[in-house]
Amino acid sequence: MEPASEDGPAPSGPARSPWVEPGDHAGWLTGVEGLREEAAGVARRALARRRLPPAPRLASTVAHLGSAVGGWWLTARGTARSRAVLAARVRRAFERLGPTYVKLAQIVSAGEGIFPAELVAEMRKCRDQVPPVAFGAIRGVVEAELGASLSETFRSFDAQPLAAASIAQVHAAELRDGTPVVVKVQRPGIEGRVQRDVAMMAWLAERLVGRIPVAALANPPGLVEVFAETIVEELDFRLEAAHMLEVAGVLAAMGQDQLVVPRPHRELVTRRVLVMERLFGLPWGDGQVLRQAGVDPEAALRVALVSLLEGAMVAGVFHGDLHGGNLVVLRDGRVGLLDFGITGRLGPAERRALVRLLLAVTTNDVAGQVEALQTLGALPADRTTAEVIEALGLDRPPLDPLTVSVEELVAEVRQVVSALLGLGARLPKALVLFVKDLVFLDGALAAMAPDLDVLAEVVGLVRYFQTRHGAQLAADLGMDPAAPVPVDLAGVAASFGAPGATSGLTVAELNARRREVRTRLEAWRSGGGRGDAAERS
Repeated sequence: MEPASEDGPAPSGPARSPWVEPGDHAGWLTGVEGLREEAAGVARRALARRRLPPAPRLASTVAHLGSAVGGWWLTARGTARSRAVLAARVRRAFERLGPTYVKLAQIVSAGEGIFPAELVAEMRKCRDQVPPVAFGAIRGVVEAELGASLSETFRSFDAQPLAAASIAQVHAAELRDGTPVVVKVQRPGIEGRVQRDVAMMAWLAERLVGRIPVAALANPPGLVEVFAETIVEELDFRLEAAHMLEVAGVLAAMGQDQLVVPRPHRELVTRRVLVMERLFGLPWGDGQVLRQAGVDPEAALRVALVSLLEGAMVAGVFHGDLHGGNLVVLRDGRVGLLDFGITGRLGPAERRALVRLLLAVTTNDVAGQVEALQTLGALPADRTTAEVIEALGLDRPPLDPLTVSVEELVAEVRQVVSALLGLGARLPKALVLFVKDLVFLDGALAAMAPDLDVLAEVVGLVRYFQTRHGAQLAADLGMDPAAPVPVDLAGVAASFGAPGATSGLTVAELNARRREVRTRLEAWRSGGGRGDAAERS
């Protein structure tokens, strides 16, 4: 949420990227693990099961969400547009309920492939900004947290925020020595409101399961659990600064100099205020703008993807909230990574499981994928691999969504969803954040690199990791580091929804297939489930 500016002086810190902070850490940094455990405890208390709903937010929540669901029940339930209407009504209710719910909506909006398409599409309409807090209140927070007046700390401080989001807003400023910075300031009173809202969401989520279709697919309790764990950590900016230092250290250790993390000013970091280096560059997402500025969009995308994979697979820590507002392309082609409030963390066993999962996808090892997901906690560990494969139908050839009838495709999706729910599949936080980041980068390909050959890119990534990190990854998996990885391109293509392809699958072609599938599904639904039958006749 710390936007970069297209205009301004060349940044000083990023020129030295990757950077590493000296060992004499500030006092707040020595207790980071305690801060993290404290945040986890707050989330657990908010998520605790309650027989009765939490009173403080009951009336407004019931009024808005009850009206949304009730209106859907009376007017659209059972119709071809049932799920789309429900998603739209829920989105409008979220906007009326305020910043915490808007934040939840924005997280869902980046979850294409995780949450129902109708829900994702609607949540994308949630406004990117919430109304800003008055400058007087922001001044009060900054001065109280830093223990000095604005004029004592800053040469200038813009009263108009660069961005105002759910948890905080960001202001441009200059330090007394003229250094350009951004100042992230927590919204007054947001901490208590978030805790009350999470408690209300948790109570409500348990009562949505099995009652409405979107809820059944989205797994509300799992979603709220992930949301609570992430948003509570976001409330302590000392954790965010620690994440920035940690990720910067990982980049330095790997010699990764194409990704830039803004440097926090450690002496100006508190629970509710974070002062950091300001990056100047080009907005993420528009390939034409980047090319006109002499920047290769494909290279920028590759930097973002490699950094995500390296962080997760090699270091076990990665940025957990990639979206267009958190990425900026510097004029020299490097990528700036902003807003570390949400960070994915994998323990040693989880990190090795993720490596096994990605390798199994690349080699089309279905059993290996299931075993890795069991270790990650997404699938139950008390079921054998064979049982899970049979329940999910993974022992059958993959369907081509463009050659089967829509009825067959819908039936297949319903069978998989039903099987997942029956198995007790869940949404581990780190896996959700990782997949969400991948989905975002996949979506960015259409605007930035439509001619990219996705299968050739997979082969290139495999070679990169085997060359650069082969020894560690092979040790993680008990493999010979010199043995080549047998990439199964047909299996990879099937995972993208294009079974049968083994070469020359561009992003544009893949997205054209996806659009055709969506068009067929929409026609089928608008025809009350009869569209495909008419099509075949």
